[in-house]
Amino acid sequence: MSSISLGFIIDPIEMINTKKDSSFAMMLAAQKRGWSLFYMQQGDLYIRDGVVYARMQSVQVIDRSQDFYRLGESIEQPLHQLDVALMRKDPPFDMEYIYSTYLLEMSAKQGLLVVNRADSIRSANEKLFATEFPQFCPETLVSRDMQRIKVFLKELGHIVVKPLDGMGGAMIFQIKQGDTNTNVILEAITDNGQRTIMAQRFLPEYKQGDKRILIVNGEAFPYALARIPAKGEGRANLAAGAEGVGVALTEREWEICHALAPRLKALGLLFVGLDVIGDYITEINVTSPTCIRELDRLYGADIAGQLMDVIEQALE
Repeated sequence: MSSISLGFIIDPIEMINTKKDSSFAMMLAAQKRGWSLFYMQQGDLYIRDGVVYARMQSVQVIDRSQDFYRLGESIEQPLHQLDVALMRKDPPFDMEYIYSTYLLEMSAKQGLLVVNRADSIRSANEKLFATEFPQFCPETLVSRDMQRIKVFLKELGHIVVKPLDGMGGAMIFQIKQGDTNTNVILEAITDNGQRTIMAQRFLPEYKQGDKRILIVNGEAFPYALARIPAKGEGRANLAAGAEGVGVALTEREWEICHALAPRLKALGLLFVGLDVIGDYITEINVTSPTCIRELDRLYGADIAGQLMDVIEQALE
């Protein structure tokens, strides 16, 4: 087909770390195909008289760490005049994020292909979505009742608690039975029982790596990035200093990926980052999954290119 116009809804472009940013990898892959790229942020979207518009700028990217983009003049037009929009704004998944998904869903009805699909991003909370597959999850409790969480802790002896809207390891705590800080942690993370959180059995296998598996249109890349926590660090997140090591998917991980694939495809979730510790799913990332750049470097791959192939097929 003729040149595709593709919009990126991302955080400020000047903040991109080109060595690690998956949105940047997608920009490079689309540009390589001769597609037209446009840059915008959440605040650039608006509705006027039933039509979703956006203020956007054309963008060209260069694969280097500094001076890596060129922006064109700002234009405003109906968002659906683009062929595709990639919603790649990072969490937190707050009300502004939800409002953006409403606008994108409306624009999709007007003809825009949105990746990932806006209503599915809204429905598939990255922590809660995993609970649809309990056979692949560790023991899990979702609640804001501090007493209920304490009972869960007593049953298991060692748990992890985390908010439902965070990323990068923020506000993730381990709690052991008898920990004198238990009340303080639960009061803080639940806002004294006003905020729902997730509690899961602690998985000591995290020291061998919290694995990120990338799935494009239901097909898993055959290698994961195992994020090995830094010495003395309880979180296996690259943002928290973890080291990324490439590993082949295990038989159990292939089983998980094959089980999830039909659901992901049905929801129009074309690019997903699955987090696995040991034998268990901990999160299903659908907003702005990362690790393309790291896996591409390790294996000479072009994961973003595979996504562009899927997008092109979806537009035919």
